Amino acid sequence: MTPPGPKADLLRYLRSAREALLWKLDGLSEYDARRPLTPTGTNLLGLVKHAAGIELGYLGDTFGRPSGEELPWLSEAAETNADMWATPEESRADIVGLYRRAWAHADATVEALPLDTVGRVPWWPSGRDEVTLHHAVVRVLADTQRHAGHADVVRELMDGATGMDRGDTSMPSDDPAWWEEHRARVERAAREAGQRA
Repeated sequence: MTPPGPKADLLRYLRSAREALLWKLDGLSEYDARRPLTPTGTNLLGLVKHAAGIELGYLGDTFGRPSGEELPWLSEAAETNADMWATPEESRADIVGLYRRAWAHADATVEALPLDTVGRVPWWPSGRDEVTLHHAVVRVLADTQRHAGHADVVRELMDGATGMDRGDTSMPSDDPAWWEEHRARVERAAREAGQRA
């Protein structure tokens, strides 16, 4: 266990973001876990797949700690954006399992190395590829939180499910009528502002 301090803080928030991202898959059919709900194809299982690759790259390969996981969607031969969606052959269990293994590998890197350890990001240009572990963890944390936010919106569009996790919705109300009135009030304000412009 990481003792209290900067590493513990970084890992606590990263772990929370990871759990929030995975929670958005709970209770969904295979179709809903994979279906694109934005014009750019954003989907929940693809976000998890992408996050696994990010962790293994920045908090593994960058610091000379390869995981041994095969990620064909990140090879030079892979099609563009292949890490952002799941093929029919890639099971949800496999992708979630990969993500959980990526967590363990990334956490082991953070726990093993000082935050000022310098690594080299393999896919960054030579001469501009050095990064400290602290910077890499912050980058992964920011990326994971960003995608957890995407997952929040995608899941809400599907079935109205909101919140950070099962026990903490962080929402001011669970009354659908309250939300209907709130949304109507926001819509009225937007229309009024648009008419004034």
